[in-house]
Amino acid sequence: MIWEMFAYHFLSLVFLAVLMGSASVVEQRSRGADSNGRRYSRIQHGQCMYTFILPENDSNCREGKAGQYDTNSLQRDAPQVDLEFSTQKIQHLEHVMENYTQWLQKIENYIQENMKTEMAQLQQNAVHNHTATMLEIGTSLLSQTAEQTRKLTDVEMQVLNQTSRLEIQLLENSLSTKKLENKLLLQTNEISNLHEKNSLLENKMLEMEDRHKEELEVLRNEKASLQNLVGRQSKIIQELENQLNKATGNNSILQKQQLDLMETVQGLVNLCSKEGVVPRSTKRTEEEKRYRDCADIYHAGFNKSGVYSININNMLETKKVYCNMEAAGGGWTVIQRREDGSVDFQRTWKEYKMGFGSPSGEHWLGNEFMFLLTSQRQYALRIELTDWDGNHAFSQYDRFHLGSEKQKYRLFLKSHSGTAGKQSSLVIHGADFSTKDVDNDNCICKCAVMLTGGWWFDACGPSNLNGMYYTLGHNLGKLNGIKWHYFKGPSYSLRATTMMIRPLDF
Repeated sequence: MIWEMFAYHFLSLVFLAVLMGSASVVEQRSRGADSNGRRYSRIQHGQCMYTFILPENDSNCREGKAGQYDTNSLQRDAPQVDLEFSTQKIQHLEHVMENYTQWLQKIENYIQENMKTEMAQLQQNAVHNHTATMLEIGTSLLSQTAEQTRKLTDVEMQVLNQTSRLEIQLLENSLSTKKLENKLLLQTNEISNLHEKNSLLENKMLEMEDRHKEELEVLRNEKASLQNLVGRQSKIIQELENQLNKATGNNSILQKQQLDLMETVQGLVNLCSKEGVVPRSTKRTEEEKRYRDCADIYHAGFNKSGVYSININNMLETKKVYCNMEAAGGGWTVIQRREDGSVDFQRTWKEYKMGFGSPSGEHWLGNEFMFLLTSQRQYALRIELTDWDGNHAFSQYDRFHLGSEKQKYRLFLKSHSGTAGKQSSLVIHGADFSTKDVDNDNCICKCAVMLTGGWWFDACGPSNLNGMYYTLGHNLGKLNGIKWHYFKGPSYSLRATTMMIRPLDF
């Protein structure tokens, strides 16, 4: 709106200036007469001046003939007009021009007065707007200055903090450098001392090497003498084996004689029975001979677990065994038991052959007796395991048989089941028995020495129930303990184990 009013006033001023310019052109006029008495009128229009010669009152103008002209008279192109009429017309025009001039001056004054108020108001508004803008700019500049000042202050504080930290670090570095220098000096002294000790040790090593060479020479001589001694002992052992074979032959003769004697005694018993006389000792012998294993004892009516005597393959000597009459229906003959570590199972081949320990406690029945026992009829094997948390598990095999000593007491198994692992920790396809002095395993190393005890190791295998007995707290991470891999892993030593057999047709 303000711009529209300004444009309107500007156009009015331009129009007024044009009119005033026209009035000033009209006003710049003059009249006069030259030296000949002729009248003229001059009009100044800008930089140009126009001179008009006015007609004179000469009667010859009206009365003269056409074509006759005075040489000093003005040539008339227009029709002749009355001089007084022209003068009046000019005066009338001048009067009109004066009126126009007065009206223009009044209009100019009116416009100037109105424009002064509006211009003043516009200037005032412009000043206010500029002042407000300047104040806003100044306020923003002040706020920016304050923000920059605050940022500079923060930067200065950060610089001061960093400077103080760097100074502290430099002090710490200098202290650590001093400490390192002191340590370096100490280490240098220690290195020098070590050099001295090294030189002394080198001298001692040289002396020890000399002594070692001498001792090695002595040991070589002793080795040669020991080899000779071993050779002589081997010959003696060979002779002893020959004598043992002879004694075995004699023993077989004696056994045959014993059988003959038994037949004779049996005949006498039968004869006495016909006559109604049966000796008490003969009754006891007959009673003991009829029990081949714990299954026979169970069927005879003895259903309490304990130590009983059995007779294997009609041998004269009875064998004390522990019978388990409670587990899985009873009738089990125990061939191995571990429970407290009271018996050492790191034994020789001969000891494992004949058995060791007490049937009522920890024991091994004996490989020879197991061979004879499993040769009577088909047996099943049950192995019961207990860990140190009181958890129980078992593995059972439907067929268990042990080979003879010539067969290295080879183990034969069939059909595994039970809760002590989905797979069998015993070698199903069979393995030879090994001890610390007789190595029959399938490993370059000696499994019985490395894992301790006697067992069917195969290639050191996943089980060994005759290993070292470890107590609670020491039973983890033991490869040579009592282990059953598929129950508690390869390095967990169990708390208790029991191996027992029973006829397959029980």
